[in-house]
Amino acid sequence: MATDPRGKAATLALRRRLLSNSCRLFFPEDPIKIVRGQGQYMYDEQGAEYIDCINNVAHVGHCHPLVVQAAHEQNQVLNTNSRYLHDNIVDYAQRLSETLPEKLCVFYFLNSGSEANDLALRLARQYTGHWDVVVLDHAYHGHLSSLIDISPYKFRDLDGQKEWVHVAPLPDTYRGPYREDHPNPAVAYASEVKRVVGSAQEKGRKIAAFFAESLPSVGGQIIPPAGYFPEVAGHIRRAGGVFVADEIQVGFGRVGKHFWAFQLQGEDFVPDIVTMGKSIGNGHPVACVATTHAVARAFEATGVEYFNTFGGSPVSCAVGLAVLDVLEKEQLQAHAASVGSLLMELLGQQKAKHPILGDIRGVGLFIGVDLIKDEATRMPATEEADYVVSRLKENYILLSTDGPGRNVLKFKPPMCFSLDNARHVVAKLDAILTDMEEKVRSCKTLRLQP
Repeated sequence: MATDPRGKAATLALRRRLLSNSCRLFFPEDPIKIVRGQGQYMYDEQGAEYIDCINNVAHVGHCHPLVVQAAHEQNQVLNTNSRYLHDNIVDYAQRLSETLPEKLCVFYFLNSGSEANDLALRLARQYTGHWDVVVLDHAYHGHLSSLIDISPYKFRDLDGQKEWVHVAPLPDTYRGPYREDHPNPAVAYASEVKRVVGSAQEKGRKIAAFFAESLPSVGGQIIPPAGYFPEVAGHIRRAGGVFVADEIQVGFGRVGKHFWAFQLQGEDFVPDIVTMGKSIGNGHPVACVATTHAVARAFEATGVEYFNTFGGSPVSCAVGLAVLDVLEKEQLQAHAASVGSLLMELLGQQKAKHPILGDIRGVGLFIGVDLIKDEATRMPATEEADYVVSRLKENYILLSTDGPGRNVLKFKPPMCFSLDNARHVVAKLDAILTDMEEKVRSCKTLRLQP
């Protein structure tokens, strides 16, 4: 491939001059200039191929030809707002409804996951007549002001916690107060939510909603214990609130066993509101909120219409339909289960070899590798995690970290990530960890011995 006419250094200089420093890049010390993507691969301006292990937005693969074709063909005919009658929006809503529990049958289309969560907050408040929100520690639900307020991951570095926000412990059975040896961590963590609700009510507060990612990602690729959500929903509903399941990072078959991650919590569990984004459009800006007739009717009772200029446009819905088609035709949900199972198995084998690997957790193609400095204290190995990610990049593998300690390697690749990709990535990780253990003098400094 020919070298890009503008070199990386020139593009980086322009970016630094024109964009805010708040808009950060991956690998800021030596960023990659990506010019093309295909499937589970990304290519820089020199033509080097990288395996993408983290891009859960390109859900069915970068530039999937059927998705690109659907957008192109609809763009050639019509793209306008959703106040005109059009087949695409109703066809798409119908297709989505077939993947969800029967109660979740009313849809709102938007442009981003942040917009979806903001609307979910409005719906919950209108339906319940309450204002307060219970969230999980370390949660992130979006970049709008309303969502920064309910995202401990962000508000702790900004204005702090609002009086109407109540934070419950993350249901983390590796690092939290109730761990893998607890007889019933689901009930124990749900009881913490009950305690938080009770404390709020004692102050005269009224709960509108409990917000949770079905699998907390920023919190460190957490897999809540089965049965936790139904228990929490009981506590929240008795307090007059609703349960909002944020599927923005984990929906659309990523977990393999089910189409939606909240379904891991049991067949009988149904949230009151589900939000979708990122993977729903494979990179196209589209999002969705699904809810019940009861919640929707309460929102309608205000007499104020809901209008979103680009949400539910013919092109957006054509893209959404194409993503569903690809998931079905290429059996990507089953593929995620198969590849994820192998990846978990291979990583588990490495855990026996490398003490730094404290915990391997995940389901389907949502996996976290928790790096530790010490087995007894489980102290996060933050510097080591950064080092590993940097070395993987040198080996043309794109990975990043998450969790409160920034020490959890997170795997959320496009759904076409293959068995061979899994074997290759784990082999490289093994080599990097082996080399690190042999040559690194101090885990704190990660300086190589002379």
